[in-house]
Amino acid sequence: MGDVQKDNAGSRAPVFRTVGLTKVYRGDGNDVWALRGVDLALYEGETLVLLGPSGSGKSTFLNILGGLDHPSSGQVFFRRQELTALDDNALTRYRRDHIGFVFQFYNLIPSLTARENVALVTEIAANPLSPEEALALVGLEERMDHFPAQLSGGEQQRVAVARSVAKRPDVLLCDEPTGALDSATGISVLEAIEGASRELGTTAVIITHNAGIAAMADRVIAFADGRIAGITVNAEKLPARTISW
Repeated sequence: MGDVQKDNAGSRAPVFRTVGLTKVYRGDGNDVWALRGVDLALYEGETLVLLGPSGSGKSTFLNILGGLDHPSSGQVFFRRQELTALDDNALTRYRRDHIGFVFQFYNLIPSLTARENVALVTEIAANPLSPEEALALVGLEERMDHFPAQLSGGEQQRVAVARSVAKRPDVLLCDEPTGALDSATGISVLEAIEGASRELGTTAVIITHNAGIAAMADRVIAFADGRIAGITVNAEKLPARTISW
């Protein structure tokens, strides 16, 4: 892993830029600060890994980038569009047109095959891959007509990755995508994310508690207590297949 550096990517235009981002969950006289003034730029085509303990603000940050949550204050820009100025209908269009999500749990529909689960997205996307192309991208061309119950956990998660990348998203947001998987199976999922990002030019953001995964990132963003504690630039990122935990 490289040296800790400032968030600086020269003249590249950011995909995202956050300015003074805060999130406070109001309780009965007991406010919980999830984010405390986060300033960060995320750049075209890079892979970022967000590290930090539970409660450090990683998932809240990801959900705000994805338009699933609203900040309490501050601004989020997607390219030149201010997300924090959009209403809920506009945020729905933004998520549909630009963002792919991969969560820890696969959220596949049990009564649909892998192909049919992916087709749910391709039928509403503007310029999608075919379900067959998306599943081939994650190495499941031989398992397209299997139902989730006939697939291993890693295969189900790769179907979820295929479903997310089928609409050719600008950004792939992954929250603990290997959290329910063993090392070997998890690496197959990371390879699927890595391959999809490389083939489609997608910016990938991966939340994990697993520091070993950081080796596959261009940059590693460490969160602590709702703030960015450090940014590490990997001088040479490693292929997902070479990492272990």
